[in-house]
Amino acid sequence: METTAPKIRNVAIIAHVDHGKTTLVDGLLKQSHTFRANQAEMSQTLIMDSMDQEHERGITITAKQTAVFYNGYKINIIDTPGHADFSGEVERTLNMADGVLLIVDAQEGPMPQTKFVLEKALALHLKPVVIINKIDKPAARIPEVESEIADLFLELATDESQLNYPIYYAIARDGRAGTTTDLDDDLHVIFESIIHDIPAPKTDPAAEKGAQLLVAALAADNYLGKYAIGKIFRGKLKKGETVSVLHATADGQSVTKAKIENLFTYKGLGREEVSEAVAGDIVALAGIASACIGDTIATGDQPEALPTIELEPPTLSIYIGPNTSPLKGQEGEFTTSRQIAERLERELETNIALKLEPDGLGYKVSGRGELHLSVLIETMRREGYELETGRPEVVYREIDGIKQEPVEELTIEVAPEFVGAVSQELGLRRATLISQELTSTGSTRFVYEITTAALIGLRNQLLTATRGTAIMSSLPHGYKPVSGRYHPERNGALIAFEAGTSTAYALDAAQARGTLFIPPGVPVYQGMIVGLSNKKEDLDINICKEKQLTNMRTHASDGAIQLTPYTQYSLEQCIDFLLDDELLEVTPKSLRLRKRQLDPVKRKRENRAYAD
Repeated sequence: METTAPKIRNVAIIAHVDHGKTTLVDGLLKQSHTFRANQAEMSQTLIMDSMDQEHERGITITAKQTAVFYNGYKINIIDTPGHADFSGEVERTLNMADGVLLIVDAQEGPMPQTKFVLEKALALHLKPVVIINKIDKPAARIPEVESEIADLFLELATDESQLNYPIYYAIARDGRAGTTTDLDDDLHVIFESIIHDIPAPKTDPAAEKGAQLLVAALAADNYLGKYAIGKIFRGKLKKGETVSVLHATADGQSVTKAKIENLFTYKGLGREEVSEAVAGDIVALAGIASACIGDTIATGDQPEALPTIELEPPTLSIYIGPNTSPLKGQEGEFTTSRQIAERLERELETNIALKLEPDGLGYKVSGRGELHLSVLIETMRREGYELETGRPEVVYREIDGIKQEPVEELTIEVAPEFVGAVSQELGLRRATLISQELTSTGSTRFVYEITTAALIGLRNQLLTATRGTAIMSSLPHGYKPVSGRYHPERNGALIAFEAGTSTAYALDAAQARGTLFIPPGVPVYQGMIVGLSNKKEDLDINICKEKQLTNMRTHASDGAIQLTPYTQYSLEQCIDFLLDDELLEVTPKSLRLRKRQLDPVKRKRENRAYAD
């Protein structure tokens, strides 16, 4: 028979992107008096988003733990990402929770990621509490959203008890919530709901068998090294205690011994060192260097393993290897294959949704989607790594002897004037329309079924076609037999014919041939892509050509040249641009598109051989 830890609550915050998860956590941290009145955090927003990319992109990328105290209760809060590309973060951290706060936008209602994260939570039998947020929006449609939430629970519930859930209303930005739309001036109803609606952690009473902790996350610092983070399911853990680390292997499991050098519980944004921790609490252990996510840390003469964390398989892969361009080694601190391999191996320890396989000079890195992979590449770039990457490829699976590819459910919301553009683009990508409806705000919402291969590059195409107004999101929708490979359509590239430095004179002549990607004064090399052609075929051009000087023509007349502003792509746009015979050179300072084969004669010969 299970027992409970009465004064502890473990709750995860789940929602679609931008529905207010992290903002609600801000309010809970501030109103629980976690910070002093004069601390900087009291005037900050999105306190839990600590990565630079999280602030820049406006999304949560990694799940984070914090703890607050309210009326004698310790509340461990897990802030999870809302984007399906980071669902590995959701899957591993939900194992530490006993209930979830499901945040839903009062205007948008349940969205694709709402469905995804709720399905994961209900499958683990976590108790849900629904919070309808942003009820102050002019287009809020609370009764309709409540009905949509009820339909979602009816579709996803694994047992009848999950259909009984409390609903609260909030404006998380203002730190206000209530049991009705007439809100209180604070979030005390949310605190009370966590205490009374979320169950206490269930713990195994057989403490004489020893303690058990499932490692759900890893962290590290320069002082104590690696931390193993997880919830204690049974017994107590003590500082200085010797434990067994049980790791699942292909042949069964391996067992290694380690010592808990330091033991921490969570308090606010930091950790607090303690001498012992009890079942039900979320803790961080230092000194266990061999621990991996999914391992069990146990004590006793006969340590027992907990069920490991099951994850969805990757859907996309991308080549990452050392830079091989003529400009290699000039802008990065870490440039060798060995350094890149070591960095990717370190990433696998914490980013468990990634898979790694050797591929030529580099590695094939598999993940959940374009965003998942591009965040990794951008992180490495900022750390000083210089590398090259190819076009994302679909990860196929063989099911019942049939080769199958991943499929996603895609939701797109656009203004009525762009309906035709969306329908045309999705038709080219062979997507199947599931539903189309008008929303309360007058926009049109499409739901499509589309292969993951056809989804590559779609976001940028739609943003261009809808003048940046399209809202789209997707979630995994299973697999189906491969019916033919999707080939992206794109105009040819403008390719530098010789090495040198780009000149305004040459660029002025080249801009009539297409859209340029570089300004004057930039070093280029043979085979580097410098623009997008107006025609379907690739075009080799000389953009380093200088004006021949005569008595009538001088350098001074270069000032009369009027160049069209060049197009500068982001990392994601560069990756989407790539075709199979192209690479992206990524350095801390530059993004350079290039052909795999730099020599134009050899490239044309290879293309002819490929066509034959």
